[in-house]
Amino acid sequence: MSDRGVTAPPTNAPDADLIRKARDHLAAADPAIAALHAVTPEFEWRLRPSGFAGLVKMVIEQQVSVAAAASIWRRFEDGVGEVLPHRIMDFDEDGLKAFGLSRPKARYAREIANAHLTGLFDFDAVDRLSDDEAIAALTAIKGVGRWTAETYLMFCHGRLDVFPGGDVALQEAMRWADKADLRPTEKQAYARAEAWRPYRGVAAHLLWRCYGGVKRGEIVLT
Repeated sequence: MSDRGVTAPPTNAPDADLIRKARDHLAAADPAIAALHAVTPEFEWRLRPSGFAGLVKMVIEQQVSVAAAASIWRRFEDGVGEVLPHRIMDFDEDGLKAFGLSRPKARYAREIANAHLTGLFDFDAVDRLSDDEAIAALTAIKGVGRWTAETYLMFCHGRLDVFPGGDVALQEAMRWADKADLRPTEKQAYARAEAWRPYRGVAAHLLWRCYGGVKRGEIVLT
Protein backbone atom coordinates (compact mmCIF):
# COMPACT_ATOMS: atom_id res chain seq x y z
CA MET A 1 0.00 0.00 0.00
CA SER A 2 1.07 3.60 -0.54
CA ASP A 3 1.90 6.01 2.25
CA ARG A 4 -0.91 8.36 1.22
CA GLY A 5 -2.84 9.40 4.29
CA VAL A 6 -0.48 7.98 6.88
CA THR A 7 0.88 11.40 7.84
CA ALA A 8 -2.44 13.18 7.44
CA PRO A 9 -3.03 16.64 8.92
CA PRO A 10 -5.71 17.02 11.57
CA THR A 11 -9.27 16.59 10.40
CA ASN A 12 -11.32 19.76 10.83
CA ALA A 13 -12.78 19.84 14.31
CA PRO A 14 -16.26 21.05 15.30
CA ASP A 15 -16.17 24.83 15.48
CA ALA A 16 -17.24 27.05 18.38
CA ASP A 17 -20.77 27.57 17.03
CA LEU A 18 -21.40 23.84 16.69
CA ILE A 19 -20.02 23.17 20.17
CA ARG A 20 -22.32 25.84 21.64
CA LYS A 21 -25.31 24.36 19.80
CA ALA A 22 -24.42 20.88 21.05
CA ARG A 23 -23.94 22.08 24.64
CA ASP A 24 -27.34 23.79 24.58
CA HIS A 25 -28.90 20.59 23.24
CA LEU A 26 -27.24 18.49 25.97
CA ALA A 27 -28.26 20.91 28.72
CA ALA A 28 -31.88 20.88 27.54
CA ALA A 29 -31.91 17.09 27.39
CA ASP A 30 -30.25 16.32 30.74
CA PRO A 31 -30.49 18.37 33.96
CA ALA A 32 -27.26 16.82 35.30
CA ILE A 33 -25.34 18.02 32.24
CA ALA A 34 -27.14 21.37 32.45
CA ALA A 35 -25.62 21.94 35.90
CA LEU A 36 -22.09 21.32 34.60
CA HIS A 37 -22.76 23.33 31.45
CA ALA A 38 -23.73 26.32 33.58
CA VAL A 39 -20.35 26.50 35.35
CA THR A 40 -18.00 25.24 32.64
CA PRO A 41 -16.40 27.82 30.32
CA GLU A 42 -16.30 27.46 26.57
CA PHE A 43 -13.69 25.10 25.21
CA GLU A 44 -12.11 24.22 21.90
CA TRP A 45 -12.24 20.73 20.48
CA ARG A 46 -9.10 18.74 21.20
CA LEU A 47 -7.42 18.16 17.87
CA ARG A 48 -4.43 16.00 16.96
CA PRO A 49 -2.86 14.86 13.68
CA SER A 50 -4.64 11.91 12.11
CA GLY A 51 -3.30 9.08 10.00
CA PHE A 52 -0.75 6.41 10.80
CA ALA A 53 1.68 8.70 12.64
CA GLY A 54 -1.17 10.14 14.70
CA LEU A 55 -2.33 6.71 15.86
CA VAL A 56 1.21 5.53 16.65
CA LYS A 57 1.84 8.71 18.64
CA MET A 58 -1.36 8.22 20.61
CA VAL A 59 -0.35 4.67 21.54
CA ILE A 60 3.21 5.68 22.48
CA GLU A 61 1.99 8.52 24.71
CA GLN A 62 -0.44 6.43 26.75
CA GLN A 63 0.07 5.86 30.48
CA VAL A 64 3.01 8.23 30.85
CA SER A 65 3.22 11.87 31.90
CA VAL A 66 2.95 14.65 29.32
CA ALA A 67 6.65 15.48 29.72
CA ALA A 68 7.73 11.85 29.42
CA ALA A 69 5.50 11.33 26.37
CA ALA A 70 7.03 14.34 24.61
CA SER A 71 10.54 13.14 25.38
CA ILE A 72 9.88 9.59 24.16
CA TRP A 73 8.23 10.83 20.98
CA ARG A 74 11.21 13.09 20.17
CA ARG A 75 13.60 10.16 20.63
CA PHE A 76 11.36 7.95 18.53
CA GLU A 77 11.14 10.47 15.67
CA ASP A 78 14.88 11.12 15.78
CA GLY A 79 15.57 7.40 15.64
CA VAL A 80 13.02 6.35 13.02
CA GLY A 81 13.09 9.47 10.89
CA GLU A 82 9.78 10.18 9.14
CA VAL A 83 7.14 8.11 10.92
CA LEU A 84 6.01 5.85 8.08
CA PRO A 85 5.00 2.18 8.23
CA HIS A 86 7.94 0.85 6.22
CA ARG A 87 10.39 2.83 8.33
CA ILE A 88 9.05 1.32 11.56
CA MET A 89 9.22 -2.17 10.08
CA ASP A 90 12.93 -1.59 9.43
CA PHE A 91 13.40 -1.99 13.21
CA ASP A 92 12.67 -4.99 15.38
CA GLU A 93 11.25 -4.56 18.89
CA ASP A 94 14.70 -4.16 20.44
CA GLY A 95 15.55 -1.49 17.89
CA LEU A 96 12.43 0.49 18.75
CA LYS A 97 13.05 -0.01 22.47
CA ALA A 98 16.37 1.78 22.00
CA PHE A 99 14.35 4.91 21.17
CA GLY A 100 12.58 4.83 24.55
CA LEU A 101 9.55 2.66 23.82
CA SER A 102 8.51 -0.09 26.19
CA ARG A 103 8.50 -3.54 24.63
CA PRO A 104 4.66 -3.65 24.40
CA LYS A 105 4.57 -0.24 22.71
CA ALA A 106 7.35 -1.26 20.32
CA ARG A 107 5.26 -4.32 19.45
CA TYR A 108 2.11 -2.26 18.99
CA ALA A 109 3.87 0.29 16.75
CA ARG A 110 4.95 -2.60 14.51
CA GLU A 111 1.44 -4.06 14.59
CA ILE A 112 -0.03 -0.75 13.41
CA ALA A 113 2.60 -0.52 10.66
CA ASN A 114 1.92 -4.08 9.59
CA ALA A 115 -1.84 -3.44 9.56
CA HIS A 116 -1.32 -0.62 7.07
CA LEU A 117 1.20 -2.46 4.90
CA THR A 118 -0.94 -5.61 4.66
CA GLY A 119 -4.19 -3.75 4.06
CA LEU A 120 -5.78 -4.78 7.34
CA PHE A 121 -6.43 -1.11 8.09
CA ASP A 122 -6.80 1.73 5.59
CA PHE A 123 -6.21 5.16 7.10
CA ASP A 124 -7.66 6.80 3.99
CA ALA A 125 -10.98 5.01 4.51
CA VAL A 126 -11.66 6.10 8.10
CA ASP A 127 -13.86 9.06 7.20
CA ARG A 128 -16.04 6.80 5.05
CA LEU A 129 -16.79 4.49 7.98
CA SER A 130 -19.48 4.87 10.62
CA ASP A 131 -18.33 5.27 14.21
CA ASP A 132 -18.99 1.62 15.00
CA GLU A 133 -17.29 0.44 11.80
CA ALA A 134 -14.24 2.60 12.46
CA ILE A 135 -13.97 1.40 16.07
CA ALA A 136 -14.21 -2.22 14.93
CA ALA A 137 -11.53 -1.69 12.27
CA LEU A 138 -9.17 0.05 14.69
CA THR A 139 -9.58 -2.48 17.49
CA ALA A 140 -8.82 -5.29 15.04
CA ILE A 141 -5.21 -4.04 15.22
CA LYS A 142 -3.38 -5.72 18.08
CA GLY A 143 -2.55 -3.16 20.75
CA VAL A 144 -5.35 -0.74 19.81
CA GLY A 145 -8.03 -0.97 22.48
CA ARG A 146 -11.48 0.55 22.50
CA TRP A 147 -10.41 3.67 24.45
CA THR A 148 -7.61 4.33 21.97
CA ALA A 149 -9.92 3.83 19.01
CA GLU A 150 -12.57 6.14 20.45
CA THR A 151 -10.17 8.93 21.41
CA TYR A 152 -8.41 8.64 18.03
CA LEU A 153 -11.74 9.17 16.26
CA MET A 154 -12.63 12.09 18.54
CA PHE A 155 -9.31 13.94 18.52
CA CYS A 156 -8.01 13.04 15.07
CA HIS A 157 -11.24 12.90 13.05
CA GLY A 158 -13.55 15.25 14.96
CA ARG A 159 -16.24 12.61 15.55
CA LEU A 160 -19.10 14.24 17.47
CA ASP A 161 -20.84 11.16 18.85
CA VAL A 162 -18.01 8.98 20.16
CA PHE A 163 -17.77 8.48 23.92
CA PRO A 164 -14.82 6.69 25.61
CA GLY A 165 -16.70 5.19 28.53
CA GLY A 166 -13.58 3.56 29.95
CA ASP A 167 -11.96 6.92 30.71
CA VAL A 168 -11.60 7.35 34.48
CA ALA A 169 -11.69 11.16 34.40
CA LEU A 170 -14.96 11.04 32.48
CA GLN A 171 -16.38 8.52 34.92
CA GLU A 172 -15.47 10.77 37.86
CA ALA A 173 -17.03 13.82 36.22
CA MET A 174 -20.14 11.75 35.54
CA ARG A 175 -20.25 10.85 39.23
CA TRP A 176 -20.16 14.54 40.10
CA ALA A 177 -22.86 15.34 37.56
CA ASP A 178 -25.18 12.67 38.94
CA LYS A 179 -24.21 13.37 42.57
CA ALA A 180 -23.48 9.67 42.99
CA ASP A 181 -21.39 7.99 45.67
CA LEU A 182 -19.48 5.78 43.26
CA ARG A 183 -18.02 6.27 39.80
CA PRO A 184 -19.95 4.43 37.11
CA THR A 185 -18.34 1.32 35.67
CA GLU A 186 -17.34 1.37 32.03
CA LYS A 187 -20.57 -0.45 31.12
CA GLN A 188 -22.63 1.98 33.19
CA ALA A 189 -20.83 4.97 31.64
CA TYR A 190 -21.68 3.84 28.12
CA ALA A 191 -25.29 3.28 29.14
CA ARG A 192 -25.53 6.69 30.81
CA ALA A 193 -24.05 8.42 27.76
CA GLU A 194 -26.84 7.09 25.53
CA ALA A 195 -28.91 10.05 26.71
CA TRP A 196 -26.36 12.39 25.08
CA ARG A 197 -26.67 11.21 21.50
CA PRO A 198 -25.95 12.60 18.93
CA TYR A 199 -23.37 14.70 20.81
CA ARG A 200 -21.67 12.22 23.10
CA GLY A 201 -18.27 13.51 22.00
CA VAL A 202 -19.23 17.05 23.01
CA ALA A 203 -20.49 15.71 26.34
CA ALA A 204 -17.11 14.04 26.84
CA HIS A 205 -15.29 17.30 26.15
CA LEU A 206 -17.60 19.14 28.55
CA LEU A 207 -17.00 16.54 31.26
CA TRP A 208 -13.22 16.67 30.72
CA ARG A 209 -13.22 20.48 30.81
CA CYS A 210 -15.25 20.45 34.01
CA TYR A 211 -13.02 17.77 35.56
CA GLY A 212 -9.89 19.77 34.79
CA GLY A 213 -11.44 22.98 36.04
CA VAL A 214 -12.43 21.41 39.35
CA LYS A 215 -8.99 19.88 39.83
CA ARG A 216 -7.33 23.25 39.15
CA GLY A 217 -9.74 25.07 41.48
CA GLU A 218 -11.30 27.06 38.63
CA ILE A 219 -14.75 25.48 38.96
CA VAL A 220 -16.66 24.86 42.18
CA LEU A 221 -19.53 22.39 41.99
CA THR A 222 -22.44 22.68 44.39
